[in-house]
Formats: sequence, structure tokens, C-alpha cells
Amino acid sequence: MKKILQDLTLEELTALTLERGEKPFRARQLFEGLMQGRAISELPVSATLREALLREYEDAPVKILETYVSRDGTKKFLFLLADGNIVEGVLMSYKYGNTQCVSTQVGCRMGCKFCASTLNGRIRDLTAGEILGQILAVNRAEGGTLKERKITNVVLMGSGEPFDNYDNVVRFLRLVTAYGGIHISARSISLSTCGLVPEMRRFALENIPLNLTVSLHAVTDEERRRTMPIANRYKIADILDACAFYFEKTGRRYIFEYSLIAGENCDEKHALSLAALLKGRPCHVNLIRLNEVKERELRTTTEKEAYRFLGILERQGISATLRRSMGSDIGGACGQLRARYLEEN
Repeated sequence: MKKILQDLTLEELTALTLERGEKPFRARQLFEGLMQGRAISELPVSATLREALLREYEDAPVKILETYVSRDGTKKFLFLLADGNIVEGVLMSYKYGNTQCVSTQVGCRMGCKFCASTLNGRIRDLTAGEILGQILAVNRAEGGTLKERKITNVVLMGSGEPFDNYDNVVRFLRLVTAYGGIHISARSISLSTCGLVPEMRRFALENIPLNLTVSLHAVTDEERRRTMPIANRYKIADILDACAFYFEKTGRRYIFEYSLIAGENCDEKHALSLAALLKGRPCHVNLIRLNEVKERELRTTTEKEAYRFLGILERQGISATLRRSMGSDIGGACGQLRARYLEEN
């Protein structure tokens, strides 16, 4: 597999073009063309430069392989990478704009019992340009430009654990927020982690004030270990300390994801315990009715039970919402669509 030109910043592209005897403005042409989702073969540069780049870099490192449209308008994409691997992403439309969920790894090795991404383990990390390429491809497919983006918000919540691919993810965040490019504000980006505590603390010092989201899904370490192997390494207390450190360094409140699993974590006792755990903290709870994965035995709760759980949290003074279920008819959960495609093909 060749290198990925979309991995490079404008400054790095400038150095690259100067090394090849080109004028500095060529770098701007390259950068803007790439940020519009174009392949190298489509860029408005000299044939000599284009041929030189194609010898060393992938022409189109991320391509939309399949697009599925849900009854509710949600779109799910399968992306084909240059080495033949496949990742997936989702585009969700809200009143405030369009949110794209991107993958950061091919597969995942975290082993969470409610997630299809982990079924076949982690194949490899994505480069920064491959993560960015998912956004560029969808923005172009939806008719977006750099001046009028169709992607307004991004969540790193697809296949993979972002902090297990730390360096590439941080580079991606600097690329996607860079002036002159697709330029999505860090405050419009959410990063979801299962709770890699050292990386959470390290990220607090990166000066990228995005929305840090932590998959909690339990109120005790013992219960968390039943569905999340990472809980054998880091305790809930460690995660809360890392979140407090993030707030101290960024001033940004943090978010906890809590998937409601029937018979596991969604009764009144758990709601009260969760409220007691988070009372007084600058956080928000995002309740999720579990997207069931056929290879797993976990089942979701009813809508009535979900709203009862939400009501208890709110009465206890906890900021919380119940996430609207979207795209369930096209494999809404992380990794479901990729797993089904690989099985069928």
C-alpha cells in the first residue's frame, strides 16, 4: 500500500511541492483539491507533478463502496480502503445540521460485549488521512464544498477505539479543524472512548477542546467488567479522575454514554446509583437503548423503561437525554453493517 497524501498538513504539502521544484501555490491547489474529496488524478496540477505523486501516494485512499438509506433518512456508508479493507460510517440529519460518525480502526480489540466492531478483533489502525477521507468522501457525495459543508458535526464513534490509535487520531483532529480545509470546529466534534485513562489524561493537554464522551454503561466495576474487558484495567474511579482532569484543563464538560441493557443495568436501583456517582460533576448522561447485535446475547430495554430511567436521573438533578434511535433498519450499531457485508461477500 502506498502512502496517503491526505495525511499531510498544508505546511507538509508545501515542503513536498518545493522539494519537487514546484511553486508554493501548488501546495494550496493540492490541499484544497484534496479537502474537496478529489483523487490525486483529479487535481488541477501539472501532469508531471500528478504522475510523481501517483507513483508514491494512493490516488483515492477512501472510496464509498455502498450507501444504505434508512426509513428515517439516516445514511450508512461502507468505505473501501486502498488495501481492500472495509470500514463504515453513518450520516445523521438533525435540525442543527448533519453529523457524521467515523471509524478510527479496521475492527477493534476492546472486546465490549454490546459492540459488533469487536467480533473479529482489530485488523489495523487507520491513518489520519483515512479517517479524514471518510468525511471528505461523504461531504462530496452529498454535494458539499469547502465553503458550504454538508458535514457540520463529527463523532469518532464508529469502528475502533480512538485512543487505541492515539497519534493518528490527534493528527486527524488537527487536519479536520485546520483553516483552509474542511475546517470543522473542535467544539462540533465528539470523541468516544471506552475509558483508556492514560490517553484521556494525555489528550487533556493537546489543546483540542472537543466533546469527550466516555462509555460507562455500569455503576460498579464488577458490573462493568461483565460487558467491558477494559474495566479489568481501569476502575470507574480512575475514569472519573481523568474526566475531572479534562474539565480542569479544557473547561469542557464531559459526557457519559450509558447503554440500557435489559436485566443488567436499567432498573430504579441502577438509576439512583448512577445519579449518586455523578452528582455535582460537570457532566451529561447520554442514555442509549441498546442496538442489539445478533452475535451477542444482550437485549435492549423497552422505551417506557428507558424514559423511566431518564426521569429518575432528572429528578436527582443529573443532566441527561435519551438518544433517539436512528438507522436500526440498516444495521445501526457500530460494526454491524461491515460484519454483515463481510459475511455475505
